[in-house]
Amino acid sequence: MHDAATDEFTSHDSKGQYFWVWGALLVLTAIEVVLGYKQIFEPVRMLEVLLVLSIIKSALIIAYFMHLKFEKAIMRWMLVIAVTACFIIMYSFFFRDATRVLPPPNGVGVGL
Repeated sequence: MHDAATDEFTSHDSKGQYFWVWGALLVLTAIEVVLGYKQIFEPVRMLEVLLVLSIIKSALIIAYFMHLKFEKAIMRWMLVIAVTACFIIMYSFFFRDATRVLPPPNGVGVGL
């Protein structure tokens, strides 16, 4: 009996493609671990590099393992717009209070 649901996925992708994506995810994870242990960059630059690598990994996972690559363009754009809106909202809430993490000026409050 012919199953249209399985035919839909088998026409777009293969096991080999999944293994390449899985290998790329392993390599990116290994790079993140090495960067985390070696501390090659200064802390702010390190955070930026690790965030970029994580975004690349999440894009691979969403595109291939969640099959978004084979969806219509409107679905992809809706996801991009929603994630961008979430980042803007997070930015407006979190970075406004980021100055609280900095040490106090001129040693105020040290040695109480």
